[in-house]
Amino acid sequence: MGEGSTGAAAAEVVAEVAGSAGSTWRRAGLAGAAIGVIAAGAAAGVAIERMTVGRGMRKKARLALDASGPYGSLRGMPGKAYADDGTVIAYEVDEVEPGAADGPQSPRKRRLFGRKAPAPVTVVFSHGYCLSQDSWHFQRAALRGVVRGVYWDQRSHGRSGRGMGQLHDGKPVSIDQLGRDLKAVIDAAAPEGPLVLVGHSMGGMTTMALADQFPELIRERVVGVVLVGTSSGKLGEVSFGLPVAGMNAIRRVLPGVLKALGSQADLVEKGRRATADLFAGIIKRYSFASRDVDPAIARFAERLIESTPIDVVAEFYPAFAEHDKAEALVHFAGLPVLVLAGDKDLVTPSEHSEAIADLLPDAELVLVPDAGHLVMLEHPEAVTDRIADLLVRAGAMPEADGARTSSG
Repeated sequence: MGEGSTGAAAAEVVAEVAGSAGSTWRRAGLAGAAIGVIAAGAAAGVAIERMTVGRGMRKKARLALDASGPYGSLRGMPGKAYADDGTVIAYEVDEVEPGAADGPQSPRKRRLFGRKAPAPVTVVFSHGYCLSQDSWHFQRAALRGVVRGVYWDQRSHGRSGRGMGQLHDGKPVSIDQLGRDLKAVIDAAAPEGPLVLVGHSMGGMTTMALADQFPELIRERVVGVVLVGTSSGKLGEVSFGLPVAGMNAIRRVLPGVLKALGSQADLVEKGRRATADLFAGIIKRYSFASRDVDPAIARFAERLIESTPIDVVAEFYPAFAEHDKAEALVHFAGLPVLVLAGDKDLVTPSEHSEAIADLLPDAELVLVPDAGHLVMLEHPEAVTDRIADLLVRAGAMPEADGARTSSG
């Protein structure tokens, strides 16, 4: 199937949903045009692949990659936290291996005169929109057993439950709510001891929301912060690498379109499966920048994003336009802070990371060359090395320890 017919299939799905969604869909033609703009942008990067590799072959390749890829296979001690609206939040803990290091976390150095050992530094990883805790696969593999790590799934993502406020009360998701969810995870998984907070994209925004609402927690317990490919606000100005006219059209209709699509979730999911090749191209364009991304990693990213139901996508999207946490960054002042982004990120452009660093002049700013939004998957060693450097500065692990670089 060529790019034109694939795009037409997507438009047909939109039209079918539109026919059953009432007056909200009088602008469906404009929505279809907006989707066409996105599809055209994705097609520019993958046209040669589409001409030379048949659809059936691509399907077989996806199945083979799903069967053989080790990514996302790491598991820790499972736990549950409960958000303030009753949502069940799933997390996992990787403990420090006994004798892993003879540094500040070493059991030998913590057993002094029979006193109770102080709690180790806990590194809490928060993932991004339409992803899960597994998006930290490479960093988790490298740090496993070296530091105490907590990996959690945001509400309605991964293994966490659907947001109860959204499911039963129709409340919109807010970044502030995600900050309170993170607080619930910390209370359950790391109730004492120093913390390092690591957040990617929406996870970085979640970290800022935590600081905004619980500044005493940051002041009393946080010893380091890592913000990867994220933003403190003004996301409504992001063009996603599209022409201005196309982006303006998308901005006008997308919230209503997503809401209507979310109300027809079963139909839309069938459409997503029918147009898998189109969406694979879009995901690749907006996740990565380098041309030689391992196909298994690209497929891993696809699986993460595909696993997020359309109604969840719709519930979360409006929160980003409202997100503004620039003032909350003051709570990180004086702490070791790493601000890192891919220099070709189309989702949260590197200018947003630069803006964060401007507000935190003591922070380390790292722009990874030839990297997109999923920089921690695209250039895992560069990201892991920088995180490890911060963990050393924060006292979470000794300098001699070093993070392992295998994929686990």
